[in-house]
Amino acid sequence: MRPQISSASRKPILRSKGKGGKRRNPAWRFLLPSLLGTSIFILIPFGDVVRRSFTEAFSGAFVGIENYKTVFANEAFTLAMKNTLRFLFICIPLLLVSSLVLSLAVGRMGRAKRVFQASFLIPMAVPVVSVVLFWQLVFDRGGYLNQILSVFGAQPIDWMNEDTAFGVLVFCYLWKNIGYFVVLWLAGLGAIPKSYYEAARVDGANGWKCFRYITLPQLVPTLFMVTILAFVNSFKVFREAYLIAGDYPHESIYLLQHLFNNWFASLDVQKMSTAAVVLAVVISALICVLLLLERKIGSED
Repeated sequence: MRPQISSASRKPILRSKGKGGKRRNPAWRFLLPSLLGTSIFILIPFGDVVRRSFTEAFSGAFVGIENYKTVFANEAFTLAMKNTLRFLFICIPLLLVSSLVLSLAVGRMGRAKRVFQASFLIPMAVPVVSVVLFWQLVFDRGGYLNQILSVFGAQPIDWMNEDTAFGVLVFCYLWKNIGYFVVLWLAGLGAIPKSYYEAARVDGANGWKCFRYITLPQLVPTLFMVTILAFVNSFKVFREAYLIAGDYPHESIYLLQHLFNNWFASLDVQKMSTAAVVLAVVISALICVLLLLERKIGSED
């Protein structure tokens, strides 16, 4: 005999009605601790950084945009900004395209797909210090790579102290992150209904047309998500560059993170605060542009 459930016990516990019979949403109560933590540890300190970018470091006197003029005229800031932008515009497209191609290949492997998914995440689990030690053994002047080249009669190359340092940094970034983005692409591919491809093949569409008119449009939300993640993760490559080459690496890999680190060591608060505000504005603007493009493309679909 089935137990009888009273009508009172069927009412949702979290739903409550305020004045006028309107339902109140308690979501803000759950978000409040996170909002408070974000405000105390991020927003309020950053507000103080914005204030310091318009003042003199020790006296606190208002100097207007003089700090910004000083920073933009600084050669180290110009070099670091140029290298950072170069790194972003080279690494992000390479990462997105290569990870998408690999995800399409892995998606056709059937049961072996899970094994490859797990193996792709191994670089994310390896400690940074271990990775750096491995790259030092490979790219050092007396490392494994030069030993292999010497077999073919080539001269040893100081990979981290020449123009090749930028290529090494790009390679390290791709090796570290490509597996994670393959998994993200596979999640997006798995959300596409198989019926779309079946209907397209019945109509005579080949593999390229299925990719062009079904896969790519359906991956637009995933594309914007992985682009933002790649953009944010690109600023974390400083750890590898710093541990491999130190405070003052070759000028081709002298990034904004090196500049901030050196200004922090010398307690140059004015320049550091001003450059941080400029970088925050640039990053926020790029992310807003991506979100607007995603919304525009989504509304067109």
